Amino acid sequence: MPYYHKLGRIPDKRHVAFRKDDGSIYYEQLMGNLGFTGLQSLLYTLRRPTTVKAIEVAWTKPWEAAPVNPLAMHHIKSHRLETGGGSAVRDRAHLLFNQDIKVSLVKPSAADDFFYRNGRSDELIYITRGGGVLESQFGNLAYREGDYLVIPRGIVHRIVPGDGQQIHLVMESRGYIRTPKRYRSGHGQLLEHSPFCERDIRVPEELPVHDETGEFEVITRVDDTCHRVVMDHHPFDTVGWDGCYYPWAFNIHDFEPIVGRVHQPPPVHKTFEGDGFVICSFVPRLYDFHPDAIPAPYNHSNVMTDEALYYCNDEFMSRKDVEQGSITLHPDGLPHGPQPGKTEESIGAVKTDELAVMIDTFAPLSVAKSALAAEDPDYGRSWLEGDTE
Repeated sequence: MPYYHKLGRIPDKRHVAFRKDDGSIYYEQLMGNLGFTGLQSLLYTLRRPTTVKAIEVAWTKPWEAAPVNPLAMHHIKSHRLETGGGSAVRDRAHLLFNQDIKVSLVKPSAADDFFYRNGRSDELIYITRGGGVLESQFGNLAYREGDYLVIPRGIVHRIVPGDGQQIHLVMESRGYIRTPKRYRSGHGQLLEHSPFCERDIRVPEELPVHDETGEFEVITRVDDTCHRVVMDHHPFDTVGWDGCYYPWAFNIHDFEPIVGRVHQPPPVHKTFEGDGFVICSFVPRLYDFHPDAIPAPYNHSNVMTDEALYYCNDEFMSRKDVEQGSITLHPDGLPHGPQPGKTEESIGAVKTDELAVMIDTFAPLSVAKSALAAEDPDYGRSWLEGDTE
């Protein structure tokens, strides 16, 4: 969980009159998850958050599964996909999905002329390329290459890209995204054996207050449909807030890898968890130091999980012929492991410079129909030495 934070001006006590200079009150809004039992924050705004002038359907973009064998292994070169325009919200290219998580790729080129919130899912955005600012009703949060941006559901926000190319991997989670339970105390603090801690988490630090009226569009996603919600004032009119529910950032390069004398299993790379999936970070690290260690992973069966791996550079200890943006999918029901030569090649190696984001799901993943445009059709045969690779 993120830690307690406060920004701007707030009253000394909760749920008391917090008055403006003219004697009128600021409006209090509780935002949180799991009803009243999860993480929460209290915001104080210039105007009521309920003043909606109109609601209408803006667009619908269904997730369509490709007609493929559920046991097939896949290699999708996602950066080669055409994503359409440059909107961080509208132009997401669908990749993989199930009932718990949806994964897409987007290449935003400019800030949208609307605001956005996901009404039903938390969003985790991995910044493969680019930097900029995440604006929200909680303030501004600068982001940079390698960041994970955690945006809990219901938060109104907008991504403002900086100069240069932007490539973002977007993960929408049905459940709430949190740090791994194995690394947290009963009070939520990240423990000494955790590969990262609160010092590595970045939170909004600047709170511009927008005192503007008019018509302001907040595109609100509910499953496959985005709705245009028109408010009569700027949604970023927060004068102060405090709590534990807000957008935050963690950079993959601040993940401190856990190593051992022999190969360590994937759970040591765990960075986030949700309902029905985990997210792991594979980062540059020293290899195993037993004199006879085999650093490459052993062959293993995906018992009760599907494994998707997003390659953030073109190096990975057990794979060949991958590029930045490659996504491999290994389904439950088949064993998988290093490609030919990779086991032998790893013996005696000292370190790896790989960088990858792994998504392990407990329900089968479907490949989106649109993702097939960037698929390597020969990937499933790449373990056959002397055959197509």
